Amino acid sequence: MKRRNFVKLTSGLSMGLMVPSVLASELMTTNTNEYIENLVIGSGYGGAVAALRLTQAGKKVVMLEMGLNWEKEGGKYKPFSNLITPKNNSTWLRKSTQAPMMNISRFNKKFTGVLDRLDFENVKVYAGRGVGGGSLVNGGMAVQPKKEYFKEIFPDLDVEEFWNTYFPLAQKELDVNQISDEYYNETPYYKFARVGESEARKAGFKTIRVPNVYSFDYMKKEEAGEVPRSALAKEVIYGNNHGKQSLEKTYLKKALNTGLLTIQDLHQVDYFKQMEKGYVVCVNVLNTEGEVVEKKTINCKKLFLNAGSLGTTKLLLASKYKGKMNNFDPSLGEYWGNNGNVMTGRNMVNTLFNRVENEATYSNFRPGTGVKQSTIPVSGIDNWEDEKHSFFAEISPLPMGMEVYTALYLIINKVPTPGSISYNPEINDIIINWEKKNYKHTVKNAKYFIKKMNKANGGTPSGLLWKGGYGPDICYHPLGGAVLGKTTDLHGRVKGYENLYITDGALVPASIGVNPFLTITAVAEYCMDEIISRDYQ
Repeated sequence: MKRRNFVKLTSGLSMGLMVPSVLASELMTTNTNEYIENLVIGSGYGGAVAALRLTQAGKKVVMLEMGLNWEKEGGKYKPFSNLITPKNNSTWLRKSTQAPMMNISRFNKKFTGVLDRLDFENVKVYAGRGVGGGSLVNGGMAVQPKKEYFKEIFPDLDVEEFWNTYFPLAQKELDVNQISDEYYNETPYYKFARVGESEARKAGFKTIRVPNVYSFDYMKKEEAGEVPRSALAKEVIYGNNHGKQSLEKTYLKKALNTGLLTIQDLHQVDYFKQMEKGYVVCVNVLNTEGEVVEKKTINCKKLFLNAGSLGTTKLLLASKYKGKMNNFDPSLGEYWGNNGNVMTGRNMVNTLFNRVENEATYSNFRPGTGVKQSTIPVSGIDNWEDEKHSFFAEISPLPMGMEVYTALYLIINKVPTPGSISYNPEINDIIINWEKKNYKHTVKNAKYFIKKMNKANGGTPSGLLWKGGYGPDICYHPLGGAVLGKTTDLHGRVKGYENLYITDGALVPASIGVNPFLTITAVAEYCMDEIISRDYQ
């Protein structure tokens, strides 16, 4: 199994759980005298929702985040890097970038950068590091899942309540907006998407326009030269300096404005254990080179786990072993999946010999997918109704600054064979039990899609980007491990323990069929509604 060295500090999505063994014995544990009523671990979507709703209810909250607070000290560690010339703040504790492609940068020293990659056997999981979690590094696609698939994934939930209440609430709080048809059709920065839609329709696929949390009003001003550029300056997976409404600008900002939220960054949680009046949480405080500079324990009454699918599951499994917490439901660690992620692409797209523009535009024809490309995706291919080949494909940008005649896609599928997560105490780390059979059908769907697109439009499979033309081991959307209604009750309360909650992507079993953060936010809102009304009386 390919796993980074023990001293390199692995972690889950928003919070990590490792301590360099050399340093651990030299550090003194500081026991905090403060007894915290509400402790939230992780500042991603679930944690941000929990923090806002608790503070709005008048409750003091302390939030622990393993990564940096990128806004502190006047944004001392910014600006974020672009795709082409990344600096060491792009990458979590590595001396080179770990992106899905274009890993061209090397660094003199490690830094607690914004994008991490966790390497397991047969799967590489990407994670956002910092206050705001995954919202810092994603493409912002706020896609609502198919209603029937949501029912299939969450059979015990009231789907109408979600469609009428929780999804609209999540969209409002996240500042979701949609690109206008006028701007989409006229800007050169979305030629790649227009070509992608035209080719998909020609191949018989249905296309949709997808909402986003990036401000398209800001993007228009970028193009007009009125504001600093971000999406139009190749910024996305290493953070956007402008334009994107990531969590520190929405949920977390509102929670901080109540005066009741305190965020402690560079706090890496190892494990927790139960005590008479709540929980004691063991924490490692890091510096920006990833060294543990302090070990401390924090006592709390109510504990909210929001470290992401891997981080939350790892915390629970580590606490089961180290904290002697043996009352968890047997489902803990099960139903893990990669949201059916597979990356693929096509070369020789829209050339002089296989152009896809309408006849009326041939006089203005320019081949390819565009020299100028926004990093924010806005189009998708909806093939969900095809029972044999059900998938959603994001038409993704490839902003190289030159014409590459390439189309890029992130395909999202069902996960008929979920994997699982287990804990190895010898390395104080998790193992993802994820075999090639777990993603066999995603590759099959990707091959079907590429073959059909090439048959209708010309082009070749993109063997330049990944061996064989497919990247089935790339996981942007880890889900599951502590599933709603199994490891927890139907509102995120962990079975077997009082005052222990989960409201993040660990609750979603394996796949939701689209980019998942809107669903995670809606589920968190639903859980917090119940928790605050019932558990704070």
